Amino acid sequence: MDQRELQNKIRKLLKDRHAVLLVHYYQPGEIQDIADILGDSLALSLGAAKTDADVIVFAGVHFMAESASIICPDKTVLLPRLDVGCPLADMITVDQLVQARKSHPGVPIVTYINSSAEIKAHSDICCTSSNALNVVASLGDKTVIMAPDGNLARYISGFTDKHIIPWDGYCPVHHFLTVDDVRKAKRKYPRALFAAHPECSPDVLAMADFAGGTGGILRFAGESGVSAMIIGTEMGLLHQLKKQNPKMTFIPASEKLICRTMKLITLNDIFDALSEMKHIIRVPEEIRIPARKALDRMLAIP
Repeated sequence: MDQRELQNKIRKLLKDRHAVLLVHYYQPGEIQDIADILGDSLALSLGAAKTDADVIVFAGVHFMAESASIICPDKTVLLPRLDVGCPLADMITVDQLVQARKSHPGVPIVTYINSSAEIKAHSDICCTSSNALNVVASLGDKTVIMAPDGNLARYISGFTDKHIIPWDGYCPVHHFLTVDDVRKAKRKYPRALFAAHPECSPDVLAMADFAGGTGGILRFAGESGVSAMIIGTEMGLLHQLKKQNPKMTFIPASEKLICRTMKLITLNDIFDALSEMKHIIRVPEEIRIPARKALDRMLAIP
């Protein structure tokens, strides 16, 4: 069957199952186009918390489906594929986090939502790239551990007087975007502004006209009034940028800005998951309850 027919069949199945499709901006465009809720990590967390559907289908990576299960234990959470991991989330273990707490007694641990349920369960509060500064500001402590993305931690440290201890982790897609990559794009489009994700390295972020999460980049593009913009995040965001700003030109800062696992899920995978109600993600209660506390603390911050 062709793409449009498959999209229509998925929409019908979603209705029949009383299901909702949550889609991250890094997913392929044909999946973004049929989302019930489309967004960044914060928007999807909020969407999962508010939906009254019986079933959540998560077109994203594994930790995102876990977050939906943590927030919505009464719902069936489906992940269309089980091999959609996150290299950043794999850069931290529970043993390492426990050791960090022992090495820094009393210091709160702020954990990026790009982490496993187990890591969230051993954290004090979660954050996203969109709300990380507000989360850090909400804590009364002068020193904070931020895990597992060291680049995000270093970026946030530039906006607070608090001492932030960064974890030695990174998102490979963003971390390996180089200053030379950005310079090349700027030479080709000298009048274009450059928007970058906080998961990029400090040197790259120093070149940015705007730094923020995917939702922030979308807002910046819409409000910028410019004709061209270089984008320093995963290429999936270009689909929405072009849809929302059809008269603008958007240039990826590098052709390497592709998250392979985000691109694994297909329309067929979503159709099969809904048809067979397969790949159910359910976080055990002994992990879910403390992880939920960390997420709730984040969601309670305006």
